[in-house]
Amino acid sequence: MQKTSSPTPEMAQQTSKRPTPTKVLLIIAIIVVSFVGGTGFGFTSRNEIESRLRQGTVSRDGLPDDLNYEEVESVYDSLRTNFDGELTVDMLLDGLKDGLVRASDDPYTEYLDTEEATSFDEGLSGSFTGIGAELGKEDQFIVIVSPLNGFPAQEAGLRSGDVIAEIDGENAYDLSITEAVEKIRGPEGTTVKLTIIRDETERLDIEITREQITIPSVESEIRDDKIGYLKISRFGADTTSLVQDAAQDFVRSDVEGIVLDLRGNPGGLLDSAVQISSLWVDKDDVVLEEKQSGETIRTLRALGGSILGDIPTIVLIDEGSASASEIVAGALHDQDKATLIGETSYGKGSVQQLIDFGDGSKLKVTIARWFTPEGKNIDKEGIEPDQKVERTVEDIEADRDPQLDAAIKELQ
Repeated sequence: MQKTSSPTPEMAQQTSKRPTPTKVLLIIAIIVVSFVGGTGFGFTSRNEIESRLRQGTVSRDGLPDDLNYEEVESVYDSLRTNFDGELTVDMLLDGLKDGLVRASDDPYTEYLDTEEATSFDEGLSGSFTGIGAELGKEDQFIVIVSPLNGFPAQEAGLRSGDVIAEIDGENAYDLSITEAVEKIRGPEGTTVKLTIIRDETERLDIEITREQITIPSVESEIRDDKIGYLKISRFGADTTSLVQDAAQDFVRSDVEGIVLDLRGNPGGLLDSAVQISSLWVDKDDVVLEEKQSGETIRTLRALGGSILGDIPTIVLIDEGSASASEIVAGALHDQDKATLIGETSYGKGSVQQLIDFGDGSKLKVTIARWFTPEGKNIDKEGIEPDQKVERTVEDIEADRDPQLDAAIKELQ
């Protein structure tokens, strides 16, 4: 099982007001059966739960060890008898599992069928066919966190904060992030039409041609002014080793300052975030705390080998910096190892765990909230930079980067 601090390679900007969707789908989530070794799950009355709690046969969270699914069986019998359409056992079982997980009402807790699980893994690896945009969700709306530089989404004009109202004419309201990703991705050379709401009022139809997207998780260079530049695009399986190699190059070259660029980074693997933070944070100092119901369940500390800890460092963040990237930014900031420049980060303060099932499907489930070394949970708030510098659409179109310029000036 893996722990991830990011839901998927797709996440987003928060806004205080959302447009009214053109069509609202009412979804009745039925808590239903999940057959594992012949065990069924379904409804149980409150009185029965209370009775079993007193008898010690139900957990203290108020949920029984097993659920009675007789009512679900009744729904199944009625559906099978009356539905005018095609149903398969696989469709029904995936729907039951998905409905069970959706009942958590947590946008980052998802059941991934085999196809969705494959797409999720591809996203973490940085290679897939799509449009090149990080997606996220707030309330029931899918939003653009960040179009990736040089890929179709950016070239078509998508912007951070755009709300996706429709995908190929189908309502995107209440889709999970994974479902939206599945609909947006497709064969190379084909097109997808996104209807978006911009700035809460403007409605646009944007058609985008899909391409093969391959995103290196790490880029680095040593500038002529002896400043090391390190960009991390995601926290994947290979990210730690690549960053460690770059760090060794910085040390050997006696760089006088470091710019760590976490802009547009949607997160990824928690272990990678801790290992990379350890290149700056002193051994055994806190990187983050995990809490459940307000109780600390685990404190993650720096692992040692802080070879960059004494080199002046600037971390660049923006509204597309989320999850694991916020963990690194928060740890380096709170432990006085870096100054933050840019814009307020996304604000995702939860940790997910991936549980693999034997058929290739997965459960991605929120297991804790994480807190910075100073005890702050940044969920829905983000991390404020020490120095706020905006990068406008006009800057991007003109290939200007005032945030990076401010970081270099600070280090010189």
